[in-house]
Amino acid sequence: MNKWLVSVSIVLAMVVSNAQAAGDAAAGKAKSGTCLACHGADGNSANAVWPKLAGQHPSYIKKQLQEFKAGARKNDLMSPMAMPLSDQDMDDLAAYFSGQAQSPGVAAADQVELGTKIYRAGNVATNVAACMACHGPSGNGNPGAKFPRISGQHAAYLEKTLKDFRSGDRANDNAKMMQNVVNRMTDKEIAAVAQYLQGLR
Repeated sequence: MNKWLVSVSIVLAMVVSNAQAAGDAAAGKAKSGTCLACHGADGNSANAVWPKLAGQHPSYIKKQLQEFKAGARKNDLMSPMAMPLSDQDMDDLAAYFSGQAQSPGVAAADQVELGTKIYRAGNVATNVAACMACHGPSGNGNPGAKFPRISGQHAAYLEKTLKDFRSGDRANDNAKMMQNVVNRMTDKEIAAVAQYLQGLR
């Protein structure tokens, strides 16, 4: 049993070390010039329809860049930006933006009660799963599973993203996990969850 635990610990340490060493944040900063107009110099976008990249998991950033490049995720602005990027470019950009501090957001007070309920408990009556089951109690996600950090994200971006999953305009979620959840959500629930998450820290 002890040998097994030691072996697992060594493998996990190697995986974490490799994940951390994958990108060079300084190189990512140097390569981020084309990202700044939309996502901000520190990854905190000024326009609420563009996502904050600051503090996002590097594994998730890289996954999205790869999928923009491959066409699995489509966006008229991002797809052409991702096309010339190499895997190392993606690793470097992910390392840079993940290391930046996310600016805090504020939730609309009238949306917090419903948003909290849906995020933490779902809606049993309509079979909507609790968001925190995958994204965690504090909205920090799960980097190993490539579930993004969603706490502090712009409400407008989150609301659009959820509606895109619901309509099928976005379909790059693993095993349709997001699509299956959001298909059962109302516009009111989506707006409330997005507001709640904008203020979650």
